[in-house]
Amino acid sequence: MESVTRIIAVRHGETAWNVEARLQGQLDVALNENGLAQARRLAEALADDAPDVIVSSDLARARDTAQAVADRTGLPLATDPGLRERHFGIFQGHSYAEVEQRWPEESARWRRREPGYGPESGETLQAFYERSVATATRLARAHPGRTLLLVTHGGVLDCLYRAASRIALDAPRTWELANTGVNRLLHTAQGFTLVGWGDIQHLQGDALDEV
Repeated sequence: MESVTRIIAVRHGETAWNVEARLQGQLDVALNENGLAQARRLAEALADDAPDVIVSSDLARARDTAQAVADRTGLPLATDPGLRERHFGIFQGHSYAEVEQRWPEESARWRRREPGYGPESGETLQAFYERSVATATRLARAHPGRTLLLVTHGGVLDCLYRAASRIALDAPRTWELANTGVNRLLHTAQGFTLVGWGDIQHLQGDALDEV
């Protein structure tokens, strides 16, 4: 019988730089207060559908989001640098508006999603995609028949969505990448399959504040 790995893939909670529309890339930016609250709500939401294994990016915003789930479920937390966000090179630390103003030609290539383009000192989109999918594949294969929680970054989730949906790297994005949104995939020998995307019910209303 073919072994299937269930994957719950989650973007980290909110940071101040998310609010400012500032490119974080692989800079280590902490969660803000809202992000910490989102992580707690995520942990409660996953308590009844607890994963068997938790692996996060080693960047603080992902690691601290995952730690909330680990604390709630009692599971150990492992980190993997392969789950890091794309390295945006010279763009890192700048707002989207600043990137467009300072590097207009490079910004245009980045926004066109040219697979072979990468900002100076950063990753190309193609290399980032290959790294992200290879990491998720390796982790899924290491835990057959189990439920694996991956806490990572928006760019990595975009890559997984494209891999599961067979969507080209340069196609426009039409799906959300919400902070602590719950995304579900399956992994088999044939690759990734999309099950559900962008569940943010745990962030809506005050129900979790009352428990």
